Amino acid sequence: MRMEVIGGIARLLIDQPLKRNAMNTAMFESIPGLVAEAEGKKHVRAILLTSARAGLFCAGADIGELSAHAGDPAWRGANQRAINAAQLALARADRPTVAFVDGDCVGGGCGMALACDIRVGTLRARFGITPAKLGLVYPLHDTKLLVDLVGPGQAKRILYTGDLIGAEEALRIGLIDLIADHPDDLLGSIAGNSLHSQRQSKHIVRRILDGQAADDAETLAMFAEAFEGPDFREGVAAFLGKRKADFK
Repeated sequence: MRMEVIGGIARLLIDQPLKRNAMNTAMFESIPGLVAEAEGKKHVRAILLTSARAGLFCAGADIGELSAHAGDPAWRGANQRAINAAQLALARADRPTVAFVDGDCVGGGCGMALACDIRVGTLRARFGITPAKLGLVYPLHDTKLLVDLVGPGQAKRILYTGDLIGAEEALRIGLIDLIADHPDDLLGSIAGNSLHSQRQSKHIVRRILDGQAADDAETLAMFAEAFEGPDFREGVAAFLGKRKADFK
């Protein structure tokens, strides 16, 4: 994994083409640090998870590494903790996170995409979660990410069959949010809006996904305090002045 920052977008690049971008433990372990580095750059407006190579996203976990350490409970625990930490870093980053998938997105790679706020796929993107083909079990946290997006019935179909599904079907069932040749238009739209609003919206959606169904003192305060913030003043001034807002 490596990061490039271009035009206010931090791009987390999966770059192991000789193994079809299969994710090993070290790659998962690097993601929280890269996300934190991106969050430390004030000009970064969004984080993009994608491949360094066109036509290739991620073939899943590194099966060679899994096989070599299958009998080591300590390694298995460390590997699972690394995957969960990577997913949480993407899901709870204080910037919007977008996965752009061009090519196959399988297993652990699909889990990383599921953890992002928004998923964009090209027409040649294919998605699959394949533990049933290996006699393994997809972890509960990863499975919850899937169920939250597609519902229990479609999640069971994906898990039971291990089949790869194309971008159009993935869009239909809610596994991805957009089909496009590139994510630039989406990222540009995100980058032009209030980061404060996006952060708080992300926080509220996460509360809903975690089971909250009614406002509490914190969410009511989030709503009220926005009226006192600089982004609201700039947004209103831009609207009245018929110009594009310049959120700092």
